[in-house]
Formats: sequence, C-alpha cells, structure tokens
Amino acid sequence: MTPILIYGGQIINEGRTFEGYIIVRNGLIDSIGEGCFEGDFEGERYDATGKWVMAGAIDDQVHFREPGLTYKGDIASESAAAVAGGVTSFMDMPNVKPPTVTLSDLERKFDRAAECSVANYSFYLGATNDNIDEVRRIDPRAVCGVKMFMGSSTGNMLVDNERTLSAVFDSSPVVVATHCEDEQRIRAQIEAFRARYGDNVTSAMHPLIRDAEACYLSSARAVELADRYSAELNLLHVSTARELSLLSSKPLNEKNITAEVCVHHLWFTDEDYALRGNRIKWNPAVKSRADRDALREGLLNGKVDLVATDHAPHSDEEKLQPYWSCPSGGPSVQHSLVMMLELAQRGVLPVEKVVEKMCHAPAVRYGVVGRGFLRKGYHADIVVVDPQKTQTVTRENVLYKCGWSPFEGERFSSSVELTLVGGRKAFTEGRVDRSVRGSRLEFAPRRK
Repeated sequence: MTPILIYGGQIINEGRTFEGYIIVRNGLIDSIGEGCFEGDFEGERYDATGKWVMAGAIDDQVHFREPGLTYKGDIASESAAAVAGGVTSFMDMPNVKPPTVTLSDLERKFDRAAECSVANYSFYLGATNDNIDEVRRIDPRAVCGVKMFMGSSTGNMLVDNERTLSAVFDSSPVVVATHCEDEQRIRAQIEAFRARYGDNVTSAMHPLIRDAEACYLSSARAVELADRYSAELNLLHVSTARELSLLSSKPLNEKNITAEVCVHHLWFTDEDYALRGNRIKWNPAVKSRADRDALREGLLNGKVDLVATDHAPHSDEEKLQPYWSCPSGGPSVQHSLVMMLELAQRGVLPVEKVVEKMCHAPAVRYGVVGRGFLRKGYHADIVVVDPQKTQTVTRENVLYKCGWSPFEGERFSSSVELTLVGGRKAFTEGRVDRSVRGSRLEFAPRRK
C-alpha cells in the first residue's frame, strides 16, 4: 500500500481547525502535525490547500436492503454512495427479508459485506418478542447493537411484550437502539384519518398521523426502561422538540442515554411536503419548523449527540404510490455530510460541531475501535472536502441503486474530493473505486 501525505489543508479534528499534514502508512495514520510538512517523504502527495480534512463520517443508522430487498439497494451500491459522500463506516439495520433476528443470519450479513462493501461495516441484531436468548449471546466486541422497534415495523419486529422489553434493557450486552413511536396512538390516528379522509390522505398529513405525541410517549417509555435497568440506550431519529426534554446535556462519555437526529429532520419541515410529497415521507415524520429548529439547537446544547441518515431507499414506483400504499424512507447517505456542512456554512452551527456529531460522537457512543478521529495509530479513514466546489443534486449524479434523492435540486456549497478507507482511495476524482474493501468494525463497549 503506497504511503500518502496529505498536506496544506485545514484539519478539523477534536474541536480544533488548523493547517497541517497527515502521513498515512499501511492503512494507518502514521503521523499528524501542524503547519507545513518539512522533511523527506517517499510516496504519493495530496495537496489539500484550501480544503477541509476530517475523519470519515460514521453513520449509525442505514438500511442497505440486503438480503431480500435488493431491488431498492444493496450493500455494494449503497456503500459506494456512502464513500462518495464521505461516510467511511456504517451500521446497518435488521428489517430485511428475512429479518436479521438470529446470530447466524447476522454473520451471513457480515460475510456478504466482506465480499462487497467499499466502506467499513457493522450490523444490528433485531429484537423480537421471542429472541432474547439471541440478544444475550451477542459478542459486544463484534456487533454494534440491538435494534428494537417500539413502534410499528415489518414482520415480527415490533417489540410490545412488556416482559421482553424489560429483558432486553436489562440484559443486552450492547447498545439498545430504538425506533420510538407509540403503536396504539398511531393506530388510533390512522383509523381517524381513514374515517375522515378515506383515500384522500396526503403526505402533508403524515406528521399529523404519526405526530409528536406518538414520538414522545414511546421515547419516554424507552428512557424510563433505560433508567430502571441502567441500560445503554440510543434513541434513534429523534424528531420533536418535546423529546429533547427527556435528554441530558452532560458530556457524551458520561451518558448512558443518548439521542441521534437524522439529516432530513434537520433540513426539511412540514412546509416541504407541498413540493416534495412522498419523497420526504419518513417514519418518524418530518415535522414543524419549530421542531427542526429545536433539534438544531439540541446539537449545540448537547442534548442531541449524533447525526445520522436513516438511509432507506425505495424504488421510484413505490414512492409514487398514493399515501396509504407508499412506504416511508428515502436515500441520503451520499449527501449527508455536505448537507451538514451546508448548515455550517450558513452559520447554523460550527463546522467543528459537524465533525463532532458525525465522526467523533458515533465512535465514542458505540465504542468503535480506532476510528472516528484523526489520531496517530488510528485507521486512515480520512475525508477531504472542497468547501468552495458547489454541487447540485440531480438524478444523473446520485449513486443510489434506486436512482433518486429527496435532495434533488438542492445546491450545496461543498463537495467531497477524496475519501480514504483504511488508507485506500475509495473515492477520488469523482469516482468510486469499487475494488476497495472496508473492514468489519470492532468495539470496546462500556460496561454497566
């Protein structure tokens, strides 16, 4: 593997921005320094003058649709889109076909990723009402977490048995990552809207059906259980101002209850349904401007810990269906980093905060070994961004297998120029090297 010297750029790392250089050897960061590089170097030189240099983003919530739903996306296609967007590691969800609810099915997904993933990878085991023994057998050094749907889901993955809920929070050896929407309230809302509007329900009514109260009720229940059992809980895709009242502003390494927010909840509001319709239909729903602004503030005050995507592609045909038939979710992993950097360039939050929430915090929260920071001896997962190279999202430049993006037409001020995965150039000169292979993530989880 050819050594690489990245020099002249603005390094953004651990709350600081400074001009410096990084030397990569044998897939690791060999040295990192401030100022100009002086000395001899044999290898490839990359001039990053005028550009930002940061650790690769870690996305703790994606749905790459393999196995069983690969007409929407697959590990190869979506990991390629990820590295093109500066995401070097992902943690993939279990609601596929068949659902990943046994350790044997989980290992098959790891084997498949080893064959085809351009990015580094891990996979959640899905909790059900009857697989607690599988949960207890998880090796916490090898698996990122347990995913638990405390709201509606597909197949048998809705966990609504009180004994099982308690058992998972009490005995999971890894982070419990929850989808929180109150099933009983949502069913009542669906019945009411069907009775009143029939087939005339539109996507604009989605945040009224899956409303803030449904999110709060379920999130409050998860927090109560985590408190009771001193469990490691990560609330996925928090979407409302009210849920923030459940959360602490303590430093991340002092928390056992953390919260993740997704890029679509930080960008869109319910005003955008008029233009984008089902393209921004997610669960939980995109809600009000006040909710969006509260989530942005949560990044600054420490109540929101991580930023992710909930990348969940569907086919064009599926998203064009009427509201009741249209599935929720959309692709975003190719544009999540530049979208967040756009918020920084517009003054919503410092660029150092973007790096903290997308790179450092996921590594700290899940105990990812040797990634998420630019440190000597860490894996060389490095991203170089040109903050002045604008891009407009179009169908012609998305890499998702589904072929569309909810951000179509958006103009972002920056572009990813280079992505290293384990010291290898996975994305450069506008192209993904699909022969690059990421590695299985390793973990050093906190103990109760």
